[in-house]
Formats: sequence, C-alpha cells, structure tokens
Amino acid sequence: MEKAEVLKIGQVLEAELKSGEITLHPSEIAAYLKYLRNENEEEFYDLLRRLPDEVLGEVLLELPESIKDDAIEHLSAQKLAKAVEELDSDDAVDLVKDIEDVDVSLEKEVMKNISEEYKEEIETLSSYDEEHAGAYMQTEVFKAYTNERIKDAIERLRRLKAEGELSNVHQVYVVDEEDRLRAIIPLEDLILYDFETRFSDILHEKRYEPIAVRADEPIGEVIKKFEDYDLAVVAVVDEQGRLLGRITFDDIIDLIEEQATEQIYNLAGVDEEIEEEDDIKEVTKKRAWWLLINLGTAILASFVIGLFDDTIQKYVALAVLMPIVASMGGNAGTQTLTVVVRKLALGEIDWQNAKKALIKETLIAFLNGLIFAVVMGAIAWIWFNDHMLGVVIALAMVINLLAAGFFGAVIPLFLKKIGSDPAVGSSVLLTTVTDVVGFFAFLGLAKWMLVH
Repeated sequence: MEKAEVLKIGQVLEAELKSGEITLHPSEIAAYLKYLRNENEEEFYDLLRRLPDEVLGEVLLELPESIKDDAIEHLSAQKLAKAVEELDSDDAVDLVKDIEDVDVSLEKEVMKNISEEYKEEIETLSSYDEEHAGAYMQTEVFKAYTNERIKDAIERLRRLKAEGELSNVHQVYVVDEEDRLRAIIPLEDLILYDFETRFSDILHEKRYEPIAVRADEPIGEVIKKFEDYDLAVVAVVDEQGRLLGRITFDDIIDLIEEQATEQIYNLAGVDEEIEEEDDIKEVTKKRAWWLLINLGTAILASFVIGLFDDTIQKYVALAVLMPIVASMGGNAGTQTLTVVVRKLALGEIDWQNAKKALIKETLIAFLNGLIFAVVMGAIAWIWFNDHMLGVVIALAMVINLLAAGFFGAVIPLFLKKIGSDPAVGSSVLLTTVTDVVGFFAFLGLAKWMLVH
C-alpha cells in the first residue's frame, strides 16, 4: 500500500474515531498501525488504546506477528477481554492463543474478565488439536429445527442479526430434536418457499443434503473438501452427526497461505517462527545451523574434487567447466524437488502411487540432460578446441541431470515415508547428491577419457 494511501486512511480513521462510527476495514486500520509503528511509537500505542472494542480484536489479528505481540503487551487485560468477546469464536480462540504466547499471566487475567459462557466456549475450541477441523470452527451458526416454520426461523434470524449475534450468514442448518444435521439450505433458496412451510417438508430435496466434516477430521482433508466441492463454508459435526459449528473459507485461505509459506521457508532452510522475530541473534543462530550443514556438504563435494587433483592439474579446462555440471544438476533437481514437495502437500501423490511421478520426473530430467549435453558439448568443443572434452562434459551432464531428476523425486518421498517433513532437509540432501555425482562423473570421465 502506498504511503499516501496509508496517510489518507489515518485521516479517515481519526475522523471516524471522533464520530464514534468506524467504517474502515480492519486490514486498512492495521496497515495504518504498521506505518505508525515505524514512524511514531507513541502515536501507535495511543491509537491502539482509542480503538473501539468491536474492531480492536480484528485489527490485532490483521497485524504482523511481531507488531501484534508488541500491541498486546501495551494493552490492559480488560481492554483485551472486551476485544476478545467481540470476535467470532474461532477468531477469539486465535487472539487468546496470541495473548498466551506473549504473556501467560496476561492471558489468565484476560480470561478472568470474559463472561463464563464465552470462556467455556473458548476453552472447548482450544481443546481441539491444531491438526483437526475442530480447532478452526466457529460455533456461531444459524440453525432451524425440522418441525419449525420458515417464517419463524427468518424472524429469529432477523432478531439475531439486529442484536449482532450472527454475521456472514448465507445458509440455514436444519437439525432434528437431537441436534443432528439434516440439511443445509441457502438463504437465497429459502426465500422462494411459502413461509408457512415447515422445514420437514423440504428436507427430501437432494440438493440440500449436507456436506459436513467431523471435528476430529484432519484439517488437510478439510482443505481438500473445500477444493473438491468449491465450498465457501462447511458444517462441523461430532461422531453422532450433531451440529457443532462451521469452518469458513477465510480460515482455509489462511491455512493454505501458512502451509505455502512454511514450505518455502523449509526449502530454504529457515524457520518461519524465528524469521518473525526481531531478535537478530536468534535469527542468525537458526540460519547458521543450516549453513553449517551446507558447509559439511560443500566439504564433501570438495573432497570428491580432491580425489582428481592430478587430473585437473594435467587438464586445466576441467576446473573451468566442472561448476557448470554441478550447477545444471542442482537447478534441474530443484525443479523436480519443488514439484514433488508441492504435490505431496496437496495430497496428489504419496509413497504408494509415486511410481508414475518418479518415472515422469526422471524422464524429463533425462531428456533435458540430452538437450543440454549437446549444447554444452558443442560449446566446450568450440571453446577449448577439443572434441573429446565436449564428449566428456556431455556425458557428465546427462548423468548428473538424470540423478537430479531421480533423487529430486525420491528424497522428499522417502522423508515423507519415514514421517519427516519433505520440505525440511530435502534441498540439502539433493545439493549433496548433484554436487558429488556431478563432480565425480565429470572428473572421473575426464580421467578415463582424456588423461592417460
């Protein structure tokens, strides 16, 4: 967002604070707060305290982790408690967890200032494992009973909306006397029926059959269900099919974004949580650990080169060309690795059905190896006026790209098989393979074919 746009938001916000009616979106207010945090900390803290309770919670959740933590530290337990109570239950749980991460005693104080009913709801949702659907649901749903008239349900919805008890309502969840989910009816369909009709009279229509997930279902499967059925919201039920709540698409988008970010960081050997820290010492320490591992693999590659020092001394051109072989193998391997890790994350492949993907990636790498073997072989021949040197680098290129394609697919699959994150460590292992195989193939062939 441009500076001028942010400053304009600030002007609008100040005017709205005076009028007492906030119309700006929480993300816009968060953008202005981020600007203030860098420009004037005192104004930043002052504005935080002046934000109305009904928008403060949403604004805090829009802030980057480090700024959010700082904001939480400078707000009172009473102010935070009111902000939590204004949020939907799933967002309330997120904010309470953020407060707990900053200061456990502050979180306890906040919970003391929350009403017993809402506190119980937060504690129930917090009890679900983060890998399960229940951890991401909100309990605010609009439900109607099978023996109820449409007219009565709509009247109740009107009242709940007026009281601010419900938001983003697009469907009615129809349940029986035991709260078991029987149907999901869009509001746009509901208004087409005679309002005197009872829900039991329209349950038979197949289009209203509910799509639901269980609270203990892995969140990865829930994400897949959103993708497969193009859902905007999905109902959450217990083992008996009783309605517990719903998961909305905004939470799923956040989860997908988090997973993608985590994969990118892991492939680069950095820790997402550490990178959010302002502590340079901690970030440096974490990155240094991965650099140390890389140093070890580089030493191994150098050791392989050392085995052929006599060959390099007799044929100096080898020193000029050998980084090309390793570099091409590394890049080809990274392409394969990225594709396979992403497919594993999306659940498109696993160890059982990996044969087709493995053959495909290896074949692509082999064909690219042939193409660039011809290109690099010709360049080396012309460059050093030696056709045999061209043959050596061409063969080495094929061997290394073939290895890169094969191991770029196998390494993440193997890590997944043994229960490790395929994004963590794959790049280090692959770099080791392509460097060692590349140097050994190139220098070994050179010693055999060029140096007698």
